[in-house]
Amino acid sequence: MQVHNKHPFVIFVFFLQCFRALCCKGPPPPRPEYDVVCIGLTGSGKTSLLSRLCSEGTETVVPTTGFSIKAVPFQNAILNVKELGGADNIKKYWSRYYQGSQGVIFVLDSASSEEELEIARNELHSALQHPQLCILPFLILANHQDKPAARSLQEIKKYFELEPLARGKRWILQPSSLENMEAVRESFIQLIGQLEEKDLEPGRV
Repeated sequence: MQVHNKHPFVIFVFFLQCFRALCCKGPPPPRPEYDVVCIGLTGSGKTSLLSRLCSEGTETVVPTTGFSIKAVPFQNAILNVKELGGADNIKKYWSRYYQGSQGVIFVLDSASSEEELEIARNELHSALQHPQLCILPFLILANHQDKPAARSLQEIKKYFELEPLARGKRWILQPSSLENMEAVRESFIQLIGQLEEKDLEPGRV
């Protein structure tokens, strides 16, 4: 029986190629980072959503006082989310924290009372028209969609007058709940897409 051995040079080249493939590619390019501000009334669920996106527990979540910053990782980008507390004595200072923002996340409780929904509507209108935010992409999350009293996206869109108010802006309206975090993650990925396309003509999503 005759055995055919590979030439030593061929073996050397093979291992050299493997070495280059494993060791010589260098570190992957850094993911872009975007600074976004997250606003909404107390009880809208901002903190719980962000905690869950960061794989943190929500059992001990308490309303944010002042502000907190979380780095939320995604495959192609990192969102540095500055969450502002939604209490009456805090939200009047929201505008002090808008500077440097590249995008906006507004979370509303779609199952809240008419009175609270009206307050949320006024706050969203104010944010959409603020000089430092008005040209930025907006992600609006109609949260608590798992509750029986939750209003539909069409009801939210009509009540908040989003079509006329946000005309000419880049905005995304999506349902959300802690029961469907995959959908929440997809909403954030849509926002990242808007942030990546800074030169895109403004339009509704």
